Amino acid sequence: MVSSETLNEIDGIKEEENMKLLEAIFFISGRFLTMQELISLSNLNPLVIKDLIAKLREKYDKGDSAFEIIEKNGLWKMDVKQEFFYLINKLATGSSEFSKAEQETLAIIAYKQPIKQSVIIKIRGNKAYEHVKKFSELGLLKKKKEGHTHILLLSDDFYDYFNLEEGGKLQPVEE
Repeated sequence: MVSSETLNEIDGIKEEENMKLLEAIFFISGRFLTMQELISLSNLNPLVIKDLIAKLREKYDKGDSAFEIIEKNGLWKMDVKQEFFYLINKLATGSSEFSKAEQETLAIIAYKQPIKQSVIIKIRGNKAYEHVKKFSELGLLKKKKEGHTHILLLSDDFYDYFNLEEGGKLQPVEE
């Protein structure tokens, strides 16, 4: 016969394992996830997932963690707390996944959007074709065909990637 104390222990262990699973999913994905994606990746039911998200948020809020769980329009993502953005920027400017030329091209697009791809090519040269292709493949840009060129706009993923509110700016962070 199994005691209620033993059942509570088993439930506690299972919840801890599920929380670690959800935490790993958030960490590895690095992007906003829908409830459907969380269900299919974890094989947990939505009520359990919501409960675990609340517990993870609480854990990160009260603990000495550099992470937080962000919710936006029914999507969830693990991210670094804003007070550590300076570190991300410091790392990104070192061995960035974008070259200086790519960063400059993306900055022009972000500043001038919507902008014709032909204008970007005139400003940045033929190398910008590769930059636009890379940004499009990463989902950072939206391209709309217009005549012989494309109109370039920032995508929602751009704002998520760089931790920006749409149309907003990063808050200054003290080092």
